[in-house]
Amino acid sequence: MSEARLMPSPICLVENVNGSLNVRKDAIDVLSRINEPVVVVSVVGLYRTGKSYLMNRLAGQQSGFALGNTIESKTKGIWMWCVPHPNKEGHTLVLLDTEGLGDVDKGDSKNDSWIFCLAVLLSSTLVYNSRGTIDNNALENLHYVAELADNIKIRSTEAADEEEDENSKFVQFFPSFIWVVRDFTLELVIDGKTVCEDEYLEFALQLKKGVSTKINNYNLPRQCIRSYFPSRNCFVFPSPASPENMKRLESLQERDLVPDFLKVTNHFCKHVFYNSVVKTLKGGHRVTGKLLGHLAEIYVDTINSGKVPCLDNAVIALANQENQIAVQEALKVYQSGMEEVKNKFPVGVDDISSEHQKFSSLATREFMKRSFKDEKREYLNKLKEDIDTYYMCLLQENEMASEKKCRGLLKDLFSEMNKRLQEGKYSQSGGYELYCRDRDTIVEQYRREPNKGVSAEAMLNEFLNERGPEANSILYTDTKITENDRKIQEEKEKNALLQQNLKEEEEKRIESERMRKAEMERQEDQIRQMQEKFNKELEQQQQEMERAIECKLNEQKDMLKKGFDEKADLLNEEITNLKKEKESSGGFMKDIVMPLLGTVTELLPSFLNYRVLMKGLKKV
Repeated sequence: MSEARLMPSPICLVENVNGSLNVRKDAIDVLSRINEPVVVVSVVGLYRTGKSYLMNRLAGQQSGFALGNTIESKTKGIWMWCVPHPNKEGHTLVLLDTEGLGDVDKGDSKNDSWIFCLAVLLSSTLVYNSRGTIDNNALENLHYVAELADNIKIRSTEAADEEEDENSKFVQFFPSFIWVVRDFTLELVIDGKTVCEDEYLEFALQLKKGVSTKINNYNLPRQCIRSYFPSRNCFVFPSPASPENMKRLESLQERDLVPDFLKVTNHFCKHVFYNSVVKTLKGGHRVTGKLLGHLAEIYVDTINSGKVPCLDNAVIALANQENQIAVQEALKVYQSGMEEVKNKFPVGVDDISSEHQKFSSLATREFMKRSFKDEKREYLNKLKEDIDTYYMCLLQENEMASEKKCRGLLKDLFSEMNKRLQEGKYSQSGGYELYCRDRDTIVEQYRREPNKGVSAEAMLNEFLNERGPEANSILYTDTKITENDRKIQEEKEKNALLQQNLKEEEEKRIESERMRKAEMERQEDQIRQMQEKFNKELEQQQQEMERAIECKLNEQKDMLKKGFDEKADLLNEEITNLKKEKESSGGFMKDIVMPLLGTVTELLPSFLNYRVLMKGLKKV
């Protein structure tokens, strides 16, 4: 069962104590148990504007996030409530309620900026909550948007081109934006025409022509909202209840609320449920609850260190964490699968090779599900090395099990013959012929015995070589055999041992060929999975860029329509750059995937020469 189903009320995710931010361990523990993709909705706004009520309604509850009924801000830091997504099976809805901005008790506007910044970085939908109307005063209160360019970097300082305007790319990675206006009393009429809420927002975000400082200050927050967020919507809410009931809003029943307020609330919730997407990292990787927790820790640690949060650095740090875990989990899949084979030792080379191939494929699939941004294949190669090392050990264990079984079998089969040897049955005239007949019968019995494993011929060869002097001794003491016959028989013994050697070598050759074929198929499957993974990531990146291009095109059309030709030209340059980046994003496919082809023959010798390694170990 998802952890979200067991979370009856919100808990604090980011603590804000005396201006110092800290991620709560209990919240991270909750998120670490959510392996589903998360849709993250954050609400920000001035304190005492009713943010928490909206979040409670999104959670499907009347109460949960503290509402408060005084002028004091109730929410400190960022509080989190994880609930099953009402519309998306297998997804979790994560609601983040931030402390009110502009609280006079804090006296630190920078702290507000970081809270706003964290809400943007962690969410897939950002809800800005205000009261009254969207006028110039309301937009000036949203100066935190204009500060994002200073508080968030896309690339690290080392990687970024100093001349590049990074905030032009925010639209690729920022959440969708919803402006909620509470206690709205005006009519939605512009120039005598009734408009919808979204048109009201677009009207409020119109830019003024001119280059004066006053006009630039007027345009800045509007331009930022237009440029940074991939989509924007607006909802206007009437007052929910009579003034005397507002103090006990949390305990009011639906029948006590204004019908129009309920209507807008339901419309707002449906919009969020249907249109809010899964939180993704730069590059399109979908975020789980566990990743969201790591992301919060990375950003808060960066802020506390005095640095500016960087999207690239966060993705790299997350990728390193997740890829290490992905290697461990994938190796467990392989080891668990091969355990059943291990319990059957000794087995033939076909059995162990086919199982190795099967569970290697499953392990790679497990790794691909969890890993991301492993562009240099560092972690994939680590998984391959770990699997190869474990497989080598299994090959050695299987060979030793085969040797033990074969030695025991030969000992049992030759026990009766050894008894006759001690009794002198082969020391009589004609004893050599009897010895050869008994020995050949036992060899036939040995070969008919099933499930001897990979060392069957090698152990027989070793055993017959060890008994060679014994056969020669009997040959030379048998009075029935002439000197000439002895030479003939001695030559036959040598030829028989030579044939046995050839049989052992042929067995090794066949084994090596089977292992080579299985290994080639295994690595071809791995390359196929790598290509599938790459294509999926490439598709996610392309979609990311397509959304950004579409957003910029819409903004450009609006700028041209309103006569802002210079801004339209700048947007055209941004659109051109995005299109070039989109076209070139698939060009490095060969650099990532194709080098894998060269590793196939590089890895094969370790398996083909494992017997040589075994002999070296035995000598030691």
